[in-house]
Amino acid sequence: MRAWAMRFAVAILLAAGVAGTPNARAEGQTEDAAIRAALNAQVEAWNRGDIPGFMATYENSPETTFVGATSVNKGWASVLERYQKGYPNKEVMGTLTFSELDVRLLPNSDAKTEYAVVTGHFHLERSAKGMATKDDGIFSLVWHKGAGGWKIVLDHTS
Repeated sequence: MRAWAMRFAVAILLAAGVAGTPNARAEGQTEDAAIRAALNAQVEAWNRGDIPGFMATYENSPETTFVGATSVNKGWASVLERYQKGYPNKEVMGTLTFSELDVRLLPNSDAKTEYAVVTGHFHLERSAKGMATKDDGIFSLVWHKGAGGWKIVLDHTS
């Protein structure tokens, strides 16, 4: 019985060592901070009226996808066009804020984190509305870490 308890304790310590090392925790904090910094840059670009700057956080790929309440846009250029059409000027864009952000890192079997899911709420404070009439909503974003850093590959906003 004592040998079994010892093996069990060693297995627990080894498993905790893989996921709970200071390096793994520090890497997770760094990745979380990088995604949050990208979201902050997105808000800053939006609030300057800079849609291309806002789109810099999206992966420039034909596979990048935006799922809205009534449509699906596929491809970075299509998503950019959607934003430009829906928000033609700074007055219609207003001031963007994000809240209740939750960043969930998704490590692969090698404990390397290349994907993350972010959920949160958005709010637009604005005096005019164009085609885009929604001022508040929720979103879920799938992020991929590639050569250019963390980029959004899937945006579902409603």
